[in-house]
Amino acid sequence: MTLQQIVEELDSLDKANTIYVAEPWMENSKAMVLPEPEEGGLPLEAKKLGLKYFLEVFIAQDFVEGWVENLHIEPTSLQKCLRLIQYATTDA
Repeated sequence: MTLQQIVEELDSLDKANTIYVAEPWMENSKAMVLPEPEEGGLPLEAKKLGLKYFLEVFIAQDFVEGWVENLHIEPTSLQKCLRLIQYATTDA
């Protein structure tokens, strides 16, 4: 699964999970959505693929929702993905 595919399904994801993505963060980077381990750190599945913490699902959902509300058009999934990458890189 890619980060863009996850963004396309963002509204249906469990808010309690976390998004993990391979660096460099790009729309076609490998990504997974998994529960964060209770002890912290990366889930074993993410470690095996070399993925890094990206954002919690609820933060990504809230950010995209707020961003879209301020636009006059519905952005594409690619635009949403690129904006989330920018947010995760510079603001989160």
